[in-house]
Amino acid sequence: MLKKPSKLKSTIRSKAKGKVNIAAGSEAMIELLTLLFLNSLAEEAKAKALEEKSATIRAHHVKAVAKKVLRKARG
Repeated sequence: MLKKPSKLKSTIRSKAKGKVNIAAGSEAMIELLTLLFLNSLAEEAKAKALEEKSATIRAHHVKAVAKKVLRKARG
């Protein structure tokens, strides 16, 4: 596990409109969903890099995949 406590709870509270109470179970679920999203983003960025026959995952691979995933989530 992480040695340093995450700042996820404070980030959610700062972005929320109004006062938000987050229970311990909910915080764990949010962290799990965040990790799953980042894992899938990394896998798709790796696939994108392999399509371009690149041995390294570069920032533009991650940006392209993140843009694609966000479009899919909104639409």
